[in-house]
Amino acid sequence: MKKISLSFIAVLLLLSGSLQALTLAELSAALSNSDTRAEADKVRDAGRKPAEVVNFLGIEEGMTVIDLVAATGYYTEVLSHAVGASGKVYMQNSPASLTGDRGTRTAAAIDARLANNRLANVESLNRDFADLGLSPNSIDAAIIALEIHELTRSSDPDAAGNFLAYIRTVLKPGGILGVVDHAGNPGSDNGAIHRADEEQIVGLAEAVGFSVVGTSDLLRMPEDDRTTAVFGPDIRGKTDRFLLKLQK
Repeated sequence: MKKISLSFIAVLLLLSGSLQALTLAELSAALSNSDTRAEADKVRDAGRKPAEVVNFLGIEEGMTVIDLVAATGYYTEVLSHAVGASGKVYMQNSPASLTGDRGTRTAAAIDARLANNRLANVESLNRDFADLGLSPNSIDAAIIALEIHELTRSSDPDAAGNFLAYIRTVLKPGGILGVVDHAGNPGSDNGAIHRADEEQIVGLAEAVGFSVVGTSDLLRMPEDDRTTAVFGPDIRGKTDRFLLKLQK
């Protein structure tokens, strides 16, 4: 019996080892060495530290995840590498964001990124937040990067809270929402300069039932005084950014 038990344990250990997440070094190497990943994305990695962000959020192989307000899909492709062939990535954009001159360019960039099934585990989801068409408790992790400030500056004062409440319903128990955004100063008109107040986001998240299980200084830029618009030539790509790990 003892020999059988030890053999059984050895098999379990072998199987569990084969299902472990990519290490931080492995994911970093995969992103850097990908022959098909756009050079423009690789250039952005220095400021965005995607492998470190994904590692911090605990996103692993085999997970089902969603990139919210994915735009042209920078993080979608990162997540595609992170969850692997056994995982799935939803690439969400609202239909309205894909119309007009800018939207047409975004749609073309998405088509180019997904051409020839090069990200086979990715599915485009062109739907609004109010109805993503996803089953409750079906998503392991979600990320919204540099976009939640748009909800706090909306004419609808409940937009950000409603978004957080809805995303919480589609996450599995214990599921994670990662939030990255340009940091603003408390009490300032952050919406006007496309920034967000971290404590405001935390308060909204906790009000709908999320727990803050982690914060990170990975993307902090202390030289940014948080008073200028994020698109200015001297600050673009160099803003101070907060990173939150919220759990259902």
